[in-house]
Amino acid sequence: MTTLTIPGLLQTAARDHGDRPFLRIGTTVRTYRETREAAATMAGALAVQGCRPGQRIAAMTGNRIELVDLFLGAAWLGAELVPLNTGLRGGGLRHVLDQARPAHLLAEDETAERVRAAGYRGTLWRAGADGTPRPGGGPAFPAAPVRPEDTACVLFTSGTTGTSRGVRCPHAQFVWWGRNVSDALRLTADDVLHTCLPLFHTNALNALAQAMTVGASITLAPRFSASRYWTEAAAAGATVVYLLGAMVPMLLAQPPGPHDRAHRAVRGLSPATPAHAWGPFRERFGVTLVDGFGSTETNLVIGTTAEEQRPGYMGTLREGFDARVVDELLTPVPDGTPGELVVRSHRPYAFATGYLGEPAELVDAWRHTGDRVVREPDGWFRFVDRIKDVIRRRGENISSCEVETVVRGHPEVADAAVFPVPSELAEDEVMVAVVPRAGGTLDLAEVIRHCERELPPFAVPRYVDILRELPLTETGKVRKAALRRRGVTGTTWDRATADAGPPTR
Repeated sequence: MTTLTIPGLLQTAARDHGDRPFLRIGTTVRTYRETREAAATMAGALAVQGCRPGQRIAAMTGNRIELVDLFLGAAWLGAELVPLNTGLRGGGLRHVLDQARPAHLLAEDETAERVRAAGYRGTLWRAGADGTPRPGGGPAFPAAPVRPEDTACVLFTSGTTGTSRGVRCPHAQFVWWGRNVSDALRLTADDVLHTCLPLFHTNALNALAQAMTVGASITLAPRFSASRYWTEAAAAGATVVYLLGAMVPMLLAQPPGPHDRAHRAVRGLSPATPAHAWGPFRERFGVTLVDGFGSTETNLVIGTTAEEQRPGYMGTLREGFDARVVDELLTPVPDGTPGELVVRSHRPYAFATGYLGEPAELVDAWRHTGDRVVREPDGWFRFVDRIKDVIRRRGENISSCEVETVVRGHPEVADAAVFPVPSELAEDEVMVAVVPRAGGTLDLAEVIRHCERELPPFAVPRYVDILRELPLTETGKVRKAALRRRGVTGTTWDRATADAGPPTR
């Protein structure tokens, strides 16, 4: 069996590190050997319930052992896991279910209600309930003869064109993520990894592969809490932590205390950390952060290491990849000039193979990232901004198109434009400019409640401006650059800080 598959990676890890602890999540602790047996019997339990190789199985749960079992069991069986963002609801949830068409879906009680309300009519399992597949619920299956290019997961991301797209992530992509990041972090079998990031994102799923690559242990926490973060990391015995850039200022904003250094963590992976936060974070918490560029569609193409640091920069090109900075005509631009980052892999199937419902990507093709960057003469890459209308808020990609569709669905809204404005933490905040319907009364409180019913919490706009008309180009397109330049003004309503309720106009 090739080691460029998830079953192959797990088999090798169980052979080399069988009795070492692999996973701790909730009250469950498993060794590598126990994890391999759980994957084999979970595959059998799935088969008993009618799951077949190549089928899609969705999950809409928080970080819990049932989701890890489903991820590894589906990969062992040769099925495809579709982890769904637990914040999805309304039209956004209907869209991803229509795209993925899973035959089976694992949910928790609350998410199960939303799934049914969105029209799902397949087999619905409830986590922890009788009749739900679990390890030991079927015979131990031999690992399916999956290939490195076969899809292991479909992960939904906003991408760079608007509506959510299902990214086909092959087995080999996870294995290469494991190898590349474990090398950047200098992981060993003695490390304990700690992540509170959700398993419906590539970051946490890839952390499992990183642990398996070197025989390390990993602890999965249910969610991020700035006030409890270091206490939880200490309880886990963590030596390596996983963060997103916006989390770093949140931790620095906490009152100093003895817990700041009462832990074993010395390294952390934290993409998009603000340059001004690197030094203070290391000085206060004793943790050196590693940055880099990667995405659901790609891999760790550019990165730093604990030894090679330059705050504000994503890093240098990693072995096995190519990167160029190009203009609108795809012509490479000189060093020091902003342009779009395009990337290519020389490692087999280290990138996603394409999107659901779209033609497969060529293995050796250049991939557009939609990110504007600068390459310095010495090979270091610096992120500038995003080219398309995708907003990045606290680790989540938000489609401005989808938010606009929801806002325009309110009966008193004539038009709306959604765009990013800088956050005081990192990344973006969501702002919307709304044009009221003529002759109507626009209650912003009701508009926000409408958004909360139809959007995940991270996508609900924070800032709202009411305009008589949107700025348009000669061809009728919204001039979002003008809206971004205008940004937050004295008349902008801020949902996060307003003492009184929002205005009615």
